[in-house]
Amino acid sequence: MNGFIMLITTLKPNEIFVFGSNLSGRHGAGAALYARKYFGAHYGVPEGLQGQSYAIPTKDRQINTLPISEISKYIVTFLQFASDNPQLRFLLTEIGCGLAGYTPKEIAPLFANHTGNVILPESFLNVLQ
Repeated sequence: MNGFIMLITTLKPNEIFVFGSNLSGRHGAGAALYARKYFGAHYGVPEGLQGQSYAIPTKDRQINTLPISEISKYIVTFLQFASDNPQLRFLLTEIGCGLAGYTPKEIAPLFANHTGNVILPESFLNVLQ
């Protein structure tokens, strides 16, 4: 698990924990497991809002890492959702940088056009500055 997850132990009612998932919705490790245990992620649901969490797929149904071009499509959907829901605050983990194996330098640029209610991890902010 990355360090950002460890900082998120509770959420305010309007806060959403954003994590990387797989297309089978098997939230069995890393931030996905944390989201299932603590923030209402539903086993079998690979994408979108679930309880106080939001899943962004970074792995396929066989748990192989998706290409950046595919992950990018899910991030675009997420960023639109965040834009459409300004009353919510989205706390983003280092999606794609744990079990999926990408680096912040590879993933952070996909969030360059994030809205103010999407809170990026420090490692992503460092890349974007």
